[in-house]
Amino acid sequence: MVDSTENGRRVYLESTAFYPTSGGQPHDVGTLGSQEVIDVIDEGDRIAHLLAEPLNGSALEARLDWSRRYDHMQQHTGQHLLSAVFVELLDAQTLSFHMGPEVSSIELSVKDLSASQIDHVEQRVNSIVWEARPVNILFEDANSVQGLRKASGRTGTLRVIEINGVDRSACGGTHVRSTAELGPIQVLRCERVRGHMRAEFVCGGRALRHSKQKHRTLAELSRIASAAWDKLPEYFGSMRDRLSEAEKTQQRLVSELARRDGEQTYRDAVPSSDGIRRLTLQVQTIDEASRIKAQSFAKLPKALALITGTEPPGVLLACSPDSGINAGALLKDALSRAGGRGGGSATLAQGGLADKSVLDFLKTQLGF
Repeated sequence: MVDSTENGRRVYLESTAFYPTSGGQPHDVGTLGSQEVIDVIDEGDRIAHLLAEPLNGSALEARLDWSRRYDHMQQHTGQHLLSAVFVELLDAQTLSFHMGPEVSSIELSVKDLSASQIDHVEQRVNSIVWEARPVNILFEDANSVQGLRKASGRTGTLRVIEINGVDRSACGGTHVRSTAELGPIQVLRCERVRGHMRAEFVCGGRALRHSKQKHRTLAELSRIASAAWDKLPEYFGSMRDRLSEAEKTQQRLVSELARRDGEQTYRDAVPSSDGIRRLTLQVQTIDEASRIKAQSFAKLPKALALITGTEPPGVLLACSPDSGINAGALLKDALSRAGGRGGGSATLAQGGLADKSVLDFLKTQLGF
């Protein structure tokens, strides 16, 4: 250790094997001495190692989390190869690269990608993987370097990652020694972002874990559905259609039940001295069923229905045309007194219920 700050939690070494976050690749983790390295930061002139706890002493043993490092090496080299093949086959340049904990992604300079194009790219990429082409690290002068997939704005000596016969890119990241170490490369999905296409992918160990999990999921779904895995799309498509139809039927039945309930409640209600039949109801949520019940009640002669909800607080007012009450005007007036908003037609109005005084005012005006 040559220096430390933040009470020994930010440590600087004479040299380091820890890679700092850079170029879309996350930092390494591991240990320095007995303490956990939780972040590695490139400060320009030196590399900072952020520790979980303060460190004592100057002679340190550094240990990388190799499984994490090797995973990053596979994803980063796989990105180089994938980006090169997208250029080769589709003239699609990589605009950005992000390596996530589960999947990585590249943003490509095209507006659309078809399934057949993705299949073609995957086939070409994996054929190069199987050829076990060397991945070389070269150092070349920025003024004379040639054949880079993307021009570099740096000066002086460039670190060039070369996949033999496929790609040359200026890069400071960590990489495998051969395409054979990349294992399978899978493009998982593509989506349009900012007018371009973003492709999510996995390489090596991630691809194997993804395929294994997908197989387990398909096997479980196949067991539940009692259908072969290749028949699952047809099975779940049929289930979706049946569920949609069942939901429509249920909604029709709920609406019909609410309508009949409103009409029966009207018949059971005793008119007040002014000849008006009144319905007041408190529900948890003012939903379609309570709305239909109120409307059905108030469609009959001389009727008023007042529904209040608690989640969220709200109020619904339904008035028959011959009740002498304009639902929209009355509710708007009541809510405006408490700084609330709402309104509607002469026979049906709804709004938020921010203050209990609104409900008291409405009950007084409506004779409840």
